[in-house]
Amino acid sequence: MRRRAFVKRAIAALGGLLVAGCGETVRSRSRRADRTGWVMPDEGWSHRRTWMAFGASEGIWGQRLLAQVQRDLAAVATTIGRFEPVSMLVRPEEMALARSLVGANVELVPAEVDDLWMRDTGPVFTWDGNTTRGVDFNFNGWGDKQEHHRDAKIAGFVTNRAGAQVVHTELVLEGGGIEVDGEGTAIITESCVLNDNRNPGWTKAEVEGELRHLLGIEKVIWLPGIAGHDITDGHTDFYARFAVPGVVVAGLHNDPKSFDHDVTRRHLDILRAATDARGRPLRVEVLAGPSTVRETFADKDFAAGYINFYVCNGGVIAPEFGDAQADAAARDTLTRLFPDRQVVQINIDAIAAGGGGIHCTTQQEPA
Repeated sequence: MRRRAFVKRAIAALGGLLVAGCGETVRSRSRRADRTGWVMPDEGWSHRRTWMAFGASEGIWGQRLLAQVQRDLAAVATTIGRFEPVSMLVRPEEMALARSLVGANVELVPAEVDDLWMRDTGPVFTWDGNTTRGVDFNFNGWGDKQEHHRDAKIAGFVTNRAGAQVVHTELVLEGGGIEVDGEGTAIITESCVLNDNRNPGWTKAEVEGELRHLLGIEKVIWLPGIAGHDITDGHTDFYARFAVPGVVVAGLHNDPKSFDHDVTRRHLDILRAATDARGRPLRVEVLAGPSTVRETFADKDFAAGYINFYVCNGGVIAPEFGDAQADAAARDTLTRLFPDRQVVQINIDAIAAGGGGIHCTTQQEPA
């Protein structure tokens, strides 16, 4: 069951290297091994708001999925809206439709977008103890696999809208490709960040130095991932997530026909042997995927996994797939791991049919 189907549209001539707004620009990766005092907070940090994009289009999603994807996006937004403010980017011509689906409690922001994956197109917010700023990691359509000339500008647009400073870098990285504990540890897949379609010629040491400078990362736990099977080349947020520092929730694919069957087992071995930036061994909790899913949108690209949940103020928003036993097991595990938050499971089958999940559609702005 694949994540994020290969939807190959016309590639925008400008590619994904557009930058927006003003701010610091990192020019030389070879000198960026210093810490600056800025850190990327973990997702459980208190949020000012969640950012989303009402960006599904028929050209990418097709007529069969479009209407239900829009309803699924609205369901994600309104569910998160029970816990914290939500701001959603919407094409001006779709404002009335979006408002009819999300009601009055979601802020709609006019913006031109290509697609809905705010986790990847939005900024990565950082904090220095007083203020926030947003890092623009040069979204390039997951290595020029999809049209993205509008989405390449979203990181700068959202950061400016949030009243924060935009920070530029030469590194290409999507938000779904990095998971952090807020205490200096990151989990990253090699198949994505070290891929020549993002960062040709970059070494692990150079990536680590850049992330130390930009996000306060002291240690990177590298997972191999797997390239070429989905549009993201194996994002971290479908493999492993921090519940709290020292505790990782990892996915496991039990279908021997899945390309992720072997790689998820390799990831578990690596995580169980790893320590974090503070020297603590990781406790690894496993969330196995469902054995069955509802038939309406089920196909080879359906992203059937529970790891792509989203942590918001007082809540954990997670998918359910109609497999009563697996859904309940996922809910019970998340409830145990997040005892001070309410776990809410929702049906996002149309989004999953496009190879993504709840986490992929969101980006948190820390309070």
